[in-house]
Amino acid sequence: MATPVDGAAHAPTASEYIIHHLGHLKNQYQVGPVDFSVIHYDTMFWSIAMGLTACLLMWAAARNATAGVPGRFQAFVEMMFEMVDDQAKTIVHGDRSFIAPLALTVFVWIVLMNALDLLPVDMWAWLFAFFGVEHIFPYHRVVPTADLNGPIGMSLGVLLLMIYYGIKIKGFGGWLHELFSAPFGIWMAPFNLLLNIIEYAAKMVSLGMRLFGNMFAGELLFLLIALLGGTATMFGFIGHVIAGSIWAIFHILIVLLQAFIFMMLTLVYLGQAHEGH
Repeated sequence: MATPVDGAAHAPTASEYIIHHLGHLKNQYQVGPVDFSVIHYDTMFWSIAMGLTACLLMWAAARNATAGVPGRFQAFVEMMFEMVDDQAKTIVHGDRSFIAPLALTVFVWIVLMNALDLLPVDMWAWLFAFFGVEHIFPYHRVVPTADLNGPIGMSLGVLLLMIYYGIKIKGFGGWLHELFSAPFGIWMAPFNLLLNIIEYAAKMVSLGMRLFGNMFAGELLFLLIALLGGTATMFGFIGHVIAGSIWAIFHILIVLLQAFIFMMLTLVYLGQAHEGH
């Protein structure tokens, strides 16, 4: 029979606890800093699940919309749509029939993914242990935006749209000419090309890193607060409840703000693709 000393010896340290919670459920061990053969199943699952949820919510709002006095849900969705549409009108000078709905979808999708960070950090481990499947899910990270692969993947999509609209608005020849001639003139073509490539890459990386950095820091702070509650003292429990509640309330602002910033930068970058240097 295990003694309390044995149990304490097998209890994870603070660093082991954090490292375990930051681990991903993936198909294979990642060897280097970049390995495109590695798939994070948890990030893929929750990204797709929240994307489908966002589409379902927007579809339900559109289907149940009435011309009379709107209900609370319809009024909330209409407020979001008007907010995004007003921003799109201000930033994008051109056809917004695709861009405004895209921005709204991005905003709602990121809000839902970020909001997963408000769930208790040990909830899924408890559920897996309760159903006896912890050996199937040894690791599980719920927040897709706290995984660098998720935000960089979305920012890569924005980059492809920037290139697409640049070619669509200016034509392939015009876009290619701008790539080599802006901003210093065609006689500085090699430097212009290098500068524009760096600009495209910087926009993509900064867009994804900004979202990832804020959500990763928030997730890490929740883990530290959970460790505070794990101390066998009344002060630790009270501190955990107070600090966890305060940070959760403040984190609601971060959840919304980071989604809004990503949406606004998406509109700005697509708006720039509609314009010439």
